[in-house]
Amino acid sequence: MNRLDQLRELKKQIEDGPDPQATERQHAKGKRTARERIALLLDKGSFTEVEPLRRHRATGFGMEDKRPHTDGVVTGWGTVHGRTVFVYAHDFRIFGGSLGEAHAQKIHKLMDLAIATGAPLISLNDGAGARIQEGVAALAGYGGIFQRNTRASGVIPQISVMLGPCAGGAAYSPALTDFVFMVRDTAQMFITGPDVVTAVTGEDVTQDGLGGADVHGEVSGVAHFVHDDEETCLEDVRFLLSLLPANNREVPPVEHTDDPADRLCPALAGLVPDDGSRPYDIRSVIEEVSDDGHFLEVHERWATNIVVALGRLAGRVVGFVANQPQSLAGVLDIRASEKAARFVQFCDAFNIPLVTLLDVPGFLPGVDQEHGGIIRHGAKLLYAYCNATVPRISLVLRKAYGGAYIVMDSRSVGADLAYAWPGNEIAVMGAEGAANVVFRRQIAAADDPEAMRAQLVRQYKDELVHPYYAAERGLVDDVVDPAETRSVLASALRVLQSKHADLPSRKHGNPPQ
Repeated sequence: MNRLDQLRELKKQIEDGPDPQATERQHAKGKRTARERIALLLDKGSFTEVEPLRRHRATGFGMEDKRPHTDGVVTGWGTVHGRTVFVYAHDFRIFGGSLGEAHAQKIHKLMDLAIATGAPLISLNDGAGARIQEGVAALAGYGGIFQRNTRASGVIPQISVMLGPCAGGAAYSPALTDFVFMVRDTAQMFITGPDVVTAVTGEDVTQDGLGGADVHGEVSGVAHFVHDDEETCLEDVRFLLSLLPANNREVPPVEHTDDPADRLCPALAGLVPDDGSRPYDIRSVIEEVSDDGHFLEVHERWATNIVVALGRLAGRVVGFVANQPQSLAGVLDIRASEKAARFVQFCDAFNIPLVTLLDVPGFLPGVDQEHGGIIRHGAKLLYAYCNATVPRISLVLRKAYGGAYIVMDSRSVGADLAYAWPGNEIAVMGAEGAANVVFRRQIAAADDPEAMRAQLVRQYKDELVHPYYAAERGLVDDVVDPAETRSVLASALRVLQSKHADLPSRKHGNPPQ
């Protein structure tokens, strides 16, 4: 066999994998191989592999007799919708996808290339953590990944796709990235496994119960997206990438749409009840104003009292931040503040304009919230908005009370343009609560306290909570017809697209933690 034939045979062996039984075991678990996953993610035929011939140099524990090519990770680049991305995928068939020195160096090289060329980085995770046989060299490999995750933060989009186990220190790399996808039943993430938890605390828990997709999608907030299978998961990764720029020096791709920018939305008036205490689904409002009704919700099942989503208006990508009256009446609490703050920071880092839809009665009261640090967590959202230099547009749909109004990108914290619907109530608090505080003595001294309270509530509304009070003082740029919402937002985005704002010179800020 000549050298060229030898190379071809070797490459074929590498692509086929270590042995057919290992592939069958992977498929039996409902999981694809690393190369099959890459093929689903990337445009057909676009993948170029890097270092397929790499092998480890470890000795001891029988390692010198087991030196498969790729060392358990497939790395390279390709395209998604014609745009370059870098990707690495753990191959669970080789050492359980565990990370050793050579494995880590392959990932380091790929991350360096992604940062240098300014292209998104996607990791397809399915590994057993650090390779025990290689000791501290494997741990140092994780350190190099974490350092590069941090260096790439805010420079290129980083997406982690969890398709199998991810335990111990390995879980910190996904936590440092922008978005985490998880697949039910096959993906788990935890720092200490069920056996350790049982030994230390006495709690009996399964892997899924400790760190499965639903746990991280609903309870911990670690996972931004949860899917039932790998196909729909990777398809959504492709959709997300279509909404993102390649790096922080570019703007998101603009797409042609047949949905007119000035399309009227008469349905909006009926979607949002006039009664401020009646719930509704804010997602129906986002759907109505978005191009063709399409948007991608982030953290759909965590902190559901606020909705954050990526969508398009007149072909341009925008980030929506919206209170959700359907959950906890749309109040801000610790989780909602953290969720929205991280999303605002991401949009600002990658030049995505922000559209904030307000219908917020305030911050959630309670001992748990105060002791849990609602002050510093709420300040995270405030800091994120104040620090953002992308175009920022806010719209009050119904009520906007107290500090929550200020925090939700009010004009006073730097919103470029602020609008309100005719039924808006912007105030320190609701009229009933305000009357009880301001007119407490008058109500108590009245012959008919209830009649006096009702009279004073009306008076307070007429003087301070009427829809035009904020507009008269320049805190709202205009009061708009709900049907014209899409047109107004599209026009505002168009005029703000050339916005340029500089922050003071500094190494970095010190946001609240």
